[in-house]
Amino acid sequence: MTVSAHEGEKPKARSRFKLDVRTLGPAAALILLCIVGFALNPAFLSEGNVINLLTRSAFIGIIAIGATFVITAGGIDLSVGSMAAVIAGVMIIAMNSAVESMGTGVPTILLGCGLSLILGIGAGWLNGVMTTRGKIEAFIVTLGTMGIYRSLVTYFANGGTLALDFDIRNTYRPVYYDSFFGLPVPVWVFAVVAIAGWVLLNRTAFGRYCMAIGSNEAVARYSAINVDRVKTMTYVIQGLCVSLATIIYVPRLGSASSTTGVLWELEAIAAVIIGGTILKGGYGRIGGTVIGALILTAIGNILNLTDIISNYLNGAMQGVIIIAAVWLQRGDFSRFRRAKK
Repeated sequence: MTVSAHEGEKPKARSRFKLDVRTLGPAAALILLCIVGFALNPAFLSEGNVINLLTRSAFIGIIAIGATFVITAGGIDLSVGSMAAVIAGVMIIAMNSAVESMGTGVPTILLGCGLSLILGIGAGWLNGVMTTRGKIEAFIVTLGTMGIYRSLVTYFANGGTLALDFDIRNTYRPVYYDSFFGLPVPVWVFAVVAIAGWVLLNRTAFGRYCMAIGSNEAVARYSAINVDRVKTMTYVIQGLCVSLATIIYVPRLGSASSTTGVLWELEAIAAVIIGGTILKGGYGRIGGTVIGALILTAIGNILNLTDIISNYLNGAMQGVIIIAAVWLQRGDFSRFRRAKK
């Protein structure tokens, strides 16, 4: 009895094209946005404007990378804008106070930067501990700390503005305005943080734990994952990213007030969601977050270069984008394909 050469072979599954909105959507949207921006105003793709766009993306982008870890693990942080404001305020107070003993040089700036890192890590740890050990919802914890931090910077400024000593600001300015190989320093910091975040999320056990916890926290506990420690560390990473963003933000304006960092939490969350990270947790994309930050900055830039829509509606545009991005995350358009059949 002869056996056909084809008998016993497993049938090959037919390849089927599937549109991955989370992977292709953000990149396609950014390309389309650039085309629209150039069509509305050719200056949009000029060298100076592109460098300005990349530099302004760095602040929100760095914060959004930290938010990617928090959201991937199933959390949320609404305090990042207020946290940046109070860190900037304390940095300015400390550096101004150190002028008499340390002068206006680099040591004073390093003091402020070191203080920023300590405050950011400490604030993130506090959010994480209250969420995990205190068993309080992350939304409530970070909503509370958002109000606390915003009130503190208003108190420190006595309702006004905290201004950096003029000589310190001139020494500090290169952190924002100097360039390296044609790109401003904030862009390089953004790139380094993005690469480190990608490696941590995609190539380490910690990143896998974040996704496991976000997918199903109960199963993660049964799998011997220290859920409380991992979730706390995501908030610490968020605080560290906020402090880094603040360090490169302070020399730009040289001041801090109650309005510093307003809506940064909205922009950070929007960048994360636009980039394809699932809002409910379990899946995160650092590369998508970077693209999301660029998209948000590009939208604001286009509004400034044109008069089609008032730039005062930037926050409204971001809100619409968040809603649309979450809606697109609900599926891969399979229901539309079924409807066509």
